[in-house]
Amino acid sequence: MRCGREAAVYRPYSGEMLCRSCFTESVENKIRRTISRYKMLQPDSRIAVAVSGGKDSTVLLHVLAKLEKRFPKSELIAITVDEGIEGYRNESLGIVKETVRRLQVPWLKNSFKELFGMTLDEIIRVASNTLGERRLGACTYCGVLRRRAINTLAVEAGADVVATAHNLDDEAQTILMNILKGDLIRFLRNRPTRKNVEGFVPRVKPLREIPEEEIVLYAYFNRINYHETPCPYHTEAYRDDVRAFINMMETRRPGTKYDIVRVHEKLVNLISEEEIKIATCVKCGQPASGEKCKVCQLLEEVINKL
Repeated sequence: MRCGREAAVYRPYSGEMLCRSCFTESVENKIRRTISRYKMLQPDSRIAVAVSGGKDSTVLLHVLAKLEKRFPKSELIAITVDEGIEGYRNESLGIVKETVRRLQVPWLKNSFKELFGMTLDEIIRVASNTLGERRLGACTYCGVLRRRAINTLAVEAGADVVATAHNLDDEAQTILMNILKGDLIRFLRNRPTRKNVEGFVPRVKPLREIPEEEIVLYAYFNRINYHETPCPYHTEAYRDDVRAFINMMETRRPGTKYDIVRVHEKLVNLISEEEIKIATCVKCGQPASGEKCKVCQLLEEVINKL
């Protein structure tokens, strides 16, 4: 114990026992160190924070709003994408609206419908055959299109950087998924910060060293309201299987998640980002890894089924 007060949290990976106050301070200090270590933000950064209303992004916005008070030249803008998931997204949008009002942060939002002409629900219905089967999972469509929608909002906001709420668990899962899929390009691109690419606002991940469980505890201890209902498509996700495996290993071998992230960082640092070629999509002009970007590929596939 650091302070002599009653312990509320035990960290198996470090052996620490922390009271609520020390735990909150520890999480915030970790986030500050992560931002500083990777030079994620500058004192005068205009930061677009991708906020969905879930625990991770809501906590991220609260912490950055708290840190911003020390840097009066910096600015936060909350950005939110409405994918169009019936019975799910409306509640979370209400939570984001209340959060930005309370924190007095400007808020921009867009939707799949206005950007791509269809909601995610409509895309999934079109992509599915008569038996309800489809070539790709809902999370693939959602992830690709949401990244484009977030970048569109960040450009609209005139942001210098986009802060996303990927936590330690997300990072470890993504790394292992890329290995299992043999996706070397995504494995190498997954870094704490991304290089500047024309048309693409750089992204940073301030929560990448905070375990998911600790984000939940931080929200609970600091009375932060967030959207708890899981996405109705989450059971389709490949990520769920990887999550279960990593959580099992973390239980048996505390520190596994940190080990995965650290060894990944050592490997990607052996290869300069300049060696990862970025092309321009021949259809939309956005950054792409090949002739066409993934957004155009997926939308063409869906449109061809109409």
